[in-house]
Amino acid sequence: METAWRTDQAPLPGGGRLVLGRYRLVSRLGTGGFGTVWRARDEHLGRDVALKRIPLEEPTSAGARAEREAMAAARLAHPGIVALFEAGRDEEAHVLVSELVEGGTLGARLAQGALSDRDVLEIGVALSEALAHAHARGVVHRDVKPPNVLCPDRPAEAGSVAKLTDFGVARLVGTDALTRTGDVVGTLAYMAPEQAAGRGVGPPADVWALALVLYEALAGENPVRGDNAAATARNLLHPVPPLARARPDLPRGAVAAIDAALEADPHRRAQLADLRDHLDGALPLADVTPGIIVPPVFEEASPEDAWARREEPHLGDGARAERWTVAPVPQDAPRQRRTGLQARAAGALATGALVLAAVTLLGPSAPVEPMLAGLAVAAAAVLLPRLTWLAAAAGLVAWLATTLPGVALLLALAVLPVPPLLLLAPATWSLPMLAPLLGAVGAATAFPAAAGQAGTPLRRAMLGGLGAWWLALAEALVQERLLLGTPGDLPPSDAWQASLRLTAQEVVPTLATPTLALAAGAFALAAAVLPYLVRGTNAAIDLLAAGGWAIALAAALGALAPGTEPRGVAVGAVVGALAAVGARAVRGRR
Repeated sequence: METAWRTDQAPLPGGGRLVLGRYRLVSRLGTGGFGTVWRARDEHLGRDVALKRIPLEEPTSAGARAEREAMAAARLAHPGIVALFEAGRDEEAHVLVSELVEGGTLGARLAQGALSDRDVLEIGVALSEALAHAHARGVVHRDVKPPNVLCPDRPAEAGSVAKLTDFGVARLVGTDALTRTGDVVGTLAYMAPEQAAGRGVGPPADVWALALVLYEALAGENPVRGDNAAATARNLLHPVPPLARARPDLPRGAVAAIDAALEADPHRRAQLADLRDHLDGALPLADVTPGIIVPPVFEEASPEDAWARREEPHLGDGARAERWTVAPVPQDAPRQRRTGLQARAAGALATGALVLAAVTLLGPSAPVEPMLAGLAVAAAAVLLPRLTWLAAAAGLVAWLATTLPGVALLLALAVLPVPPLLLLAPATWSLPMLAPLLGAVGAATAFPAAAGQAGTPLRRAMLGGLGAWWLALAEALVQERLLLGTPGDLPPSDAWQASLRLTAQEVVPTLATPTLALAAGAFALAAAVLPYLVRGTNAAIDLLAAGGWAIALAAALGALAPGTEPRGVAVGAVVGALAAVGARAVRGRR
């Protein structure tokens, strides 16, 4: 029932009819090759359902498909599988009544750029668990593909971030075969080689299809799909190019597991449990930035060059080690996820706010209205985030250099490290500004929790360290203690702000202390490890883990200032921990 997610259709003729004595048709959701799906109201239980009607005059195979879907669903009860409530028939049609999933298909979510790499891996974990449940009960789906994966808007429980639907061509162990030997059912672009060849199909075929779905979601293209059915069939004769060629930035464990699940020989193919475990283990390492993948362009190469396998000696107990090597390289740099509009807008607003704050607080009377400058920069940053940020930073430094060269130097030292350290994440370039803002309200130690929401461990660590650096520079500029405070031998601000030489010779060396390096390291480490601790699997465990994280961060920073208590160190760490748990819960519901 792959169209059961579409809930925005207006009522059409036929709405209001009562089916099977209890289901009131409300609106048509979609029509496909195997009937029409309606949104209906269960008047006995007072809930909305998805109701599929397959006319009796349809070919015999359609009725057999409906019966097969009902028989498969009767064996299954899992949060990652769309539940079938009832199956029957009236005088006109076969009727299947199922759970109504408010959301969209995986294909639609990918086309919208609504998913991040971590979202895709979480979906892979959920589908692996759903298929494991089905296989344990003798059901092989045989048609796993993006349109048959529904992504609820608000997952109700763990394991329901994605739901598998449409078991109409499933193979059921212990029943008569739906097809004769040699018949092929399913979708060619997602078929395992043995399935496309009409050979026996078992659980490994679902493993292949799931891995191919994940490959497509992570690389931006299905490597098997050709321009036509014949081209697709020919592609199935060749090994699938390694996912690492298109996305070398992905966690290696997940990439290796997906590649192993796309082994042509079903006897050598990775097990579903192994795929699930590697995907789950890679979650903390995966990027959380949503967007659309732009497929890379590869050099022409023969299948033998594109996928060369060398078998190593047996390791004992029948185990065999394998090493895979890839000869060709991409013609251009591998493309990462194109940042979604929401993330770009947030980054643009942060850039505009940074300009507004700098123009208002740092220098003399500005040549332009501060609010107007901030809005103009924010608007430009939506379209050209990198160029706008660099131009705004250069403009601010040049403006301040004419009257307050010491302040201009500190601002340059703040902004110069950002682009090279965060080259692939322009939406986060202004995030270090949040550290001094939190410091102003006595919550600077909450910043590592914000930095901990970035996509990769390295990016999180870079943001955490930059936040500590911006805090130290801000303390020197405003002459106030935002966290650890400035060293006691710092020259008076009136003396150095107007002197480039004094700032370079006395202020910067005074600020660059081992204590600052240790504080930056504490911020970086806290941000990098946060997703490993707060994983969204259990709220109580997340709260305990975040509490331990907050205590460790507060203790580390307290040890750096034994003579004085860092400002708001405990309060900020607790606020950050609670914010991290809340952010993870919100991301899970999304």
